[in-house]
Amino acid sequence: MKRRHPQPPVALTIAGSDSGGGAGVQADLHTFAAHDVHGTSAVTAITAQNTRGVTAAEGVSPGLVRAQLDAVLSDFSVAAVKTGMLGSTEMLALVAEYGQADRLPNLVVDPVMVTSSGDPLYDGDPAAYLGELGPLATVLTPNLIEARQLLGREVEDLADMREAARALATFGPRAVLVKGGHLEAVASGEAAAVVDVLWCDGHMVDLRMPRVETRNSHGTGCTLAAAIAARLALEHPLVQAIGGAKAYVADALQAAADWRLGSGPGPIDHHHARKHTVL
Repeated sequence: MKRRHPQPPVALTIAGSDSGGGAGVQADLHTFAAHDVHGTSAVTAITAQNTRGVTAAEGVSPGLVRAQLDAVLSDFSVAAVKTGMLGSTEMLALVAEYGQADRLPNLVVDPVMVTSSGDPLYDGDPAAYLGELGPLATVLTPNLIEARQLLGREVEDLADMREAARALATFGPRAVLVKGGHLEAVASGEAAAVVDVLWCDGHMVDLRMPRVETRNSHGTGCTLAAAIAARLALEHPLVQAIGGAKAYVADALQAAADWRLGSGPGPIDHHHARKHTVL
């Protein structure tokens, strides 16, 4: 008799679609699956993109996004939620409506505003993210570019990152993770390290990981936020969920370091820990 697998918890991603499969909803669902979490989705936008960039994008109507959210939330017991590309202040307000009604538990907010290649993905006021979703977020995960846009000031070094995390936390999230992947590597012993700054429950800590030398980093921000949400769905304590998600992304980067999927920055290996079964 085959051994039955335990029922997985459910996570929800509210984000845009990436036709290249490396970021957005596709990356989120890969990440949920890699954590043995059942993934559900509400697609906010359709993008035409590959490893070289975004060539077209079109938002899904708020009414259809609402219908997706109602369909999922009325039928599944969602344990954690992750937001990605929302595209407009109107979509922010829609998501905030569900959060204010306590329908988006363990909310991880990735304030996606621009792609790593510089393509804009949000046409509203960046400060609206803080006003609408800051008080509802369990975790806010801006990179340096997003932290600059949210606060309207430069974030150029570790000291700035710490100040940014502290400032962003005043808008209500329980934790703020300012990601330092766009900074030059910081010397850490003999290895170059990437340093993220975490503010959580009134405490500040630097989280260091060795830098993985690879061009394949597309979707790392989406994946990190989705991994945090997956681990919260699995009932990991918050700081452990964040630290474990960082380790997961580092391993995924390493596993795909030599891949050549596309001619630009390619995807990471979301399923690096899974054993392959030959059918």
